[in-house]
Amino acid sequence: MRRYGTAVFVAPLMAAALLAGCGGQESAPAPQEQAGAGNAVAEPAARPGTLAVTDAWVRLAPVAGRPAAGYFTVRGGGAPERLVSISSARVATIELHESGMNDGMMTMRRIDGVDVPAGGEAAFAPGGNHAMLFGVDPGVKPGDLLLLDLTFASGEKLAVEAKTFATGDAPVAAPKSGVQGAEHGGEHSGH
Repeated sequence: MRRYGTAVFVAPLMAAALLAGCGGQESAPAPQEQAGAGNAVAEPAARPGTLAVTDAWVRLAPVAGRPAAGYFTVRGGGAPERLVSISSARVATIELHESGMNDGMMTMRRIDGVDVPAGGEAAFAPGGNHAMLFGVDPGVKPGDLLLLDLTFASGEKLAVEAKTFATGDAPVAAPKSGVQGAEHGGEHSGH
């Protein structure tokens, strides 16, 4: 009988716990699906050529005090742009992260920004780029809308409402959310 050290069993469990807040294996919601299951927020149509944020949603942590994960799509305007930060009055700190594979292992690392091509898009989805929300207000519950303030390298700011979901739940249809392409006056301080 072969004997294995505890590290063989503990390491995969620790990796699974770390990645739980980053989206695990669930697929991203399909943007082309229509809202209809009562879990999506009406989304105003974006003007062509205007920087906009769509399909925003947040998966809350399975354990209180652990980070949540945010997903959305940034649609580029007439010029290239770079998303550099996100803040919320109901979240202590929000970091931009990317997930990937390295030598067969799922990895995650903090990044300082994400380029948004002119007329293109940058997707934040489970298993890829995402926002990690640390210190989410315990009053935020599944089904709530969480206001996220996105700041770009040009100084442009956009606000979007992201619908929150419990761990294990994902939008049936892409949550159509919030205030797109609208300047946000910055009444929420960056954390």
